[in-house]
Amino acid sequence: MATGTAANPYANFLGADDPVEVIAATAERLEELARKIGPGRMSVAPAPGKWSAREIFCHLADAEIAFGFRLRQTLAEENHTIQPWDQEKWAPVYDAYAAEEALATFRALRGWNVALIRAALPESGDKPAYHPERGAMTFRTIVETMAGHDRNHLGQVERIAMA
Repeated sequence: MATGTAANPYANFLGADDPVEVIAATAERLEELARKIGPGRMSVAPAPGKWSAREIFCHLADAEIAFGFRLRQTLAEENHTIQPWDQEKWAPVYDAYAAEEALATFRALRGWNVALIRAALPESGDKPAYHPERGAMTFRTIVETMAGHDRNHLGQVERIAMA
């Protein structure tokens, strides 16, 4: 069971759920929600200053690149220092991407990352890393963060789909 900490605030979204199972199911759930939202509403923001479903899909694809790198560097290096990234600085180019492209990218990267995670756990779960903004982490903490991050954004997309 994951518990939220400064290093892993997203763990609060997990409860007792297995983070690997959560991340393994996310792409399919996003695709279900995309069908429900439909192309006509995909780029409509739910409120001023909020991301549309398409922008959330783009962010998730970008985040999967960042998480994949973090996972691999944590496994490859001793006490790896994670490079933070500012999602708002990555977002201005999201108009260049279609929702379908973002989801396909996310699905491919997520499948690759889940395979790595399943191969590495449980043996490498306690491998340490350091995040300059969040402090000490482990390989497992990164996986839990991915799952909580998914849950957070799934909730946003679900609310868009219900509107």
